[in-house]
Amino acid sequence: MKKGWFIVFTIVLFAQLGYSQKVKTGVLVIGNGSNALGAGLQSAISGVNTIILMENQDFELSSGYELDKNLSSGLEAEFLKRMRKAKGISDSSKVYVDQTSANAVIKTWSDSTKNLKIIRTREWSKLKRAGGGWSIELNDGKMIKAAVLINADASGKVNEALMLPKIKEMQWKRLNYNDNLYRTSVSSGFFIENSTSNMVSLYDLLIPGQENLVVLNSDQESIAAGQSAGATAAYSAFFDLKISQSNLKKIQGELISYKLSVIPFDDVVYTDSNWKAVQFLGLSGFLKGQLSSGKLKFMSDSKVSTEEIKEPIKEYFYKAQIWFEDYKAVQMTISSTLDLVCKIGNKSPENTLNEVKKKWKTSYGFKTEFEPSRGVTRREFAVLVYEYLNPFNVNIDPKGRVIR
Repeated sequence: MKKGWFIVFTIVLFAQLGYSQKVKTGVLVIGNGSNALGAGLQSAISGVNTIILMENQDFELSSGYELDKNLSSGLEAEFLKRMRKAKGISDSSKVYVDQTSANAVIKTWSDSTKNLKIIRTREWSKLKRAGGGWSIELNDGKMIKAAVLINADASGKVNEALMLPKIKEMQWKRLNYNDNLYRTSVSSGFFIENSTSNMVSLYDLLIPGQENLVVLNSDQESIAAGQSAGATAAYSAFFDLKISQSNLKKIQGELISYKLSVIPFDDVVYTDSNWKAVQFLGLSGFLKGQLSSGKLKFMSDSKVSTEEIKEPIKEYFYKAQIWFEDYKAVQMTISSTLDLVCKIGNKSPENTLNEVKKKWKTSYGFKTEFEPSRGVTRREFAVLVYEYLNPFNVNIDPKGRVIR
């Protein structure tokens, strides 16, 4: 009998030891640069258990002077804010990000971030697919199993293990209104070639045929691109979906809710009270920015012409065809904007007028007076169209074309 109990005890003990050697997580990030930091933080913040695996002790980030050139928003802006606080300087000051101070800030930040675990100085030997996810074996015998893998590794070791080529094409690209790919943007504002008018498309983070894998180009390290990768991976892990089933609008909405600019308007920053509406209208292309000295300007106070909005609105909404056939004025007014959104959105003109009048300076925060006959500014137009039509709810395909 004693021998029997001993055998049972031994089996249970070894089972527990084996279990303790395996760790399960939703998202695994491999790397120790800016890409990895942004990816790991956002994945965890999005509510998914996340591990950042580093063969090094510390993160290696871009210097503060380089970061200050970016149109910083989201997690990058938060990081710089924490760095300034740690150094005791004002929020508007440029800050030098030395690696020692940066890693001290990151440690405090990551330690207080729910769902995030950072494993440092752990070498690994085997990385492979395991069912629909991934498994990686560490040299100390432990194994990590993950639903989604983010490759933020700059050494090439992950690519070698998975027999994948290094990403040659740059993920950060200049925003271009000659096609509709800007509508698929999930990050913006990285400084390249004296310009911040750059973006990353969701589909440049994915490799066709490679499920549950998100990739980041190590030649363009940025917390912002990492943040978009983290949200993409978290969406897949949270909803138990293949990465090819990523919902662009859900991911964009998640990132905007965490103050990441997906359209690089330089003159309407994330602290602006109307920033969210401007971002969503920017994605639709109803109001396009103007490039000036390497910066994309929204030009909030400029008046809206009928010609500039006609085609994109007609592309999104069938009912707009008839409205624009009847409206012949060169400029849009506040009154005509309200008429447009009421006709397309089947809303009561009287109720909408009264509601907008009440919200004009309170909810919307406009400094201008409510004068329906006056020409509508781009800021006012963006807020009104976002609230009463919300073109962001209209789906688009991977090429940025509207799906009917």
